Amino acid sequence: MELNSKQRAYLKGLASVLEPVLQIGKGSLTPEVTESVAEAFNNRELVKITVLKNCFDNPKELASVLAERTHSTVVQVIGKKIVLYKENKDKKKIELP
Repeated sequence: MELNSKQRAYLKGLASVLEPVLQIGKGSLTPEVTESVAEAFNNRELVKITVLKNCFDNPKELASVLAERTHSTVVQVIGKKIVLYKENKDKKKIELP
């Protein structure tokens, strides 16, 4: 799903108050991390992830790989924080402008 700039700005605003639900450490992007992100999308549409200092991978690359594997969209990557969005057709909570 492609987001336009207005939708992306709206989701960034919602994400600013979210606490990260996952952390990616020195093990980088394991199948378990990918599975945890996919499970997080069962309960929420917007997921914030922290990349720890001991993970030497580029957060932007991690975000694009995670988005591809979980069929979600990268909203933003700021420093070591990643925000992903995936629309939940059954329990839709976020109404995009």
